[in-house]
This record gives sequence, C-alpha cells and structure tokens, in this order.
Amino acid sequence: MILYRAAWILPIATRPIRGGALLTIGRHIAGVFPSPSLPDGYGAELVDDPERHQSIENVDLGDVAILPGLVNAHTHLELSWMRGKVASLDSMPAWAASVIALRREQCAEPRAPIETAITEARAAGTALVGDVTNTSAADQLLRESSLAGAMFYEVLGFRAAEPEQVVTTARAVLNALPSTPEWKRTVVPHAPYSVSPDLFRAIGNAAGNMPMSVHLGESRDEMEFLRSATGAWRELLGRLSAWNDRWQPPGCGPVEYLERLGLVNQRLMAVHGTQLTDGELRRLASAGATLVTCPRSNRWTGAGTPPIERFYSSGVRVAIGTDSLASVEDLNMFGELAYLRRLAPHVPARRLLQSATLAGAEALGFEKEFGTLDSGKRASLIAVRVPHGIEDVEEYLLSGIQPDAITWLETR
Repeated sequence: MILYRAAWILPIATRPIRGGALLTIGRHIAGVFPSPSLPDGYGAELVDDPERHQSIENVDLGDVAILPGLVNAHTHLELSWMRGKVASLDSMPAWAASVIALRREQCAEPRAPIETAITEARAAGTALVGDVTNTSAADQLLRESSLAGAMFYEVLGFRAAEPEQVVTTARAVLNALPSTPEWKRTVVPHAPYSVSPDLFRAIGNAAGNMPMSVHLGESRDEMEFLRSATGAWRELLGRLSAWNDRWQPPGCGPVEYLERLGLVNQRLMAVHGTQLTDGELRRLASAGATLVTCPRSNRWTGAGTPPIERFYSSGVRVAIGTDSLASVEDLNMFGELAYLRRLAPHVPARRLLQSATLAGAEALGFEKEFGTLDSGKRASLIAVRVPHGIEDVEEYLLSGIQPDAITWLETR
C-alpha cells in the first residue's frame, strides 16, 4: 500500500485536487483524497490494526501532478522505421503513394525502430494504444512492453473477389498470436477508397463487440472519390492496378456511406475526420461513435487542418492519436495536446485532457481499467513535474510536456 502525496491530483472525470493524495493497493487505485493524509475513519480495518497501518508507505512527490497514463488511440508502430523518410506534401494521395513506394523497398518491418518507438511512447506518459498494423510486426514487442491496448489488423481490398475469405485469413493471423489480457486484437478496414463495400460488410459482420478503427473523412480527395469516383484516389488505384470497374460511387459523404453499410455505431472509431461536416459529426455523436483526431499528422500528410472546435461542439466523443512516425516527429501525446490547444483555444482544458485519457480508453474498450483515477482502476499513473505556484494545472499540461518531466509511479 502506497499513499502518494502531490501538489496536484487529476482524477480527469472531476476537477483537479490541490494538495491531495492517492492510495494504491497492489496494482490498483484504492482512493483519491482532497488532503495529504487519509481521512479519519477511512479503512478502519487498517487503522485498527497497527501492523497493517504501518505497512502503508507514504511518498511525498512534491510539485507534481498525478494523472492516469495517456491513451494514444491511433498509431502505426510498425512504420516507425519511416521516421524522417517521408516528406510532407500538400496531397494526401501523393503522400500515401510515397509511403507505398517506400514500403515496397523494405522486405520486412525492422524490429529496432519499433522497440525504440515503444520506449519513447512510454517515456512520454502513454499507457494504452490503438495500434494499426498490416503485418503484426509489433505484436511481440508490445506484449513484452508495459503498454496495453488494441491491435487493429487492417485489411485493404477494393476489388477483393472473396471478402469473407479475406477476413477469415486475417483472423487466422491474429488467432495464431499468443493471447494476453493486455491486448485486444481485431480485424478492421482501412478506408472507403481502399476497401470494397462487400469487404466492409464482411469485416463488420465478424467484428462482434470489438472496436472498429476506420480512416474516415481524412482528405478532400476522399470526398471527391465518394461523390463521383474521380480524383487523385481514383488515379492512384488505377496505377496500383487496384481499381474495380464495378464499383459505383455512393454519391454521399463518408459517414452516410458507412451508415449504409451498417458500420456507424458505438464501436466505430472514425479516425481523422478532417473533412467531416457538422451534420456528419452529429450523426457520429448520435450513434455513440468516437472521432479520433491526429492533427500533427494531418498537417504533414496534406489532409488538412482538423476543425477541433467543431469536433467538440458537435457532441461527438473525441479521442486523440499521434498517427505514425512516417507523419509525425514523435509519439508524445503531450505534444499532440499542445498542438490541439493551439488549434482550439476555446475548448476547456479538461475536455482536451479527457480526450487523451478517458475518451481513448472508452473507444478502445478499456474504460474499466484506464482513463481516470477512480477506485478499482489500474494504478497506471504518471507524475508530471509542475512549476511551483502554477494555478491552472490543466492548462499547464497542455503546454508541451517533455519526457524528462514525466515519471511513472511504481506499483507492486
């Protein structure tokens, strides 16, 4: 049993506590308190038993803020070897073409960059991730790490002849991996311009209650493609010999398109959403879906600047991801939060912090263990060094915290 005292405790679901304490028992949170000591009568069995009471270790952390580990709801760890190798472009399809060309030059995803990326993410305060993969190259390293999360095995197939077989094959890959309670694994579709309607349906039918990540509403080119089957995505599919002459454009936006396929529900994680209208955002909100924003990556890939304030005003649950190191300089979620704050100066700081913790945990299906400092949840806790005298700690945490200011709290 450890009683941590700190200048600030951030439960996330409620306002910050100044000069409070947090008690852990083993690997779980036992309670959060508004004073630096246990209240009278709390845990009477501990107080009445001197030997047990003395076993509580008191740790005064000083000028730090204790909060739950962050949630990176969307990344691609297997692409970590591409750091610094893919130029920023003004066109999303052109950027994707450069990634495809670079990937074809590589026989396999190198292990060392993935390991480095996991270490860096953890050092920056990340506890939980939604990792998208085409190869499962990061699986063993993730299982051996301190991270938990969901592995989204992503399939593409715009002209797949046997969509059910594609899904069966993908699920067989996941079933062959060692199981672990720290990781959920599921098959997901890539995007409307890379997955046929029948393949979308086959993936949806096999998804069960698992979260489903989909790149959606990411670029203006995607909007044109869905309206008229023209534009840069159509051209790229042709160059890749992936175009299907039988495909008919739905003539609608991406959210309605997925609605027609039966995929807009509380399990949907609509990633990026840069081009979504207010009406589409409200439809996602009504369905209980999650919008995962990755603003630094959107800037790099040419997808556009996400309308962060519109995301929040729509009522949709907003989670945050970094995307991959092919399109962002690091996997520091505090860096993502700082960029979000610049884009959305009027969104309350607590809502942004909730997006980087609780909302991501809910979207990935780990809300019972991560995301807040509620009793019974996993004690996956970080302490962030805070300058003495800070009055608005939530706003300070959006200023661009670096890993050297972050410490993981030990549980045992």
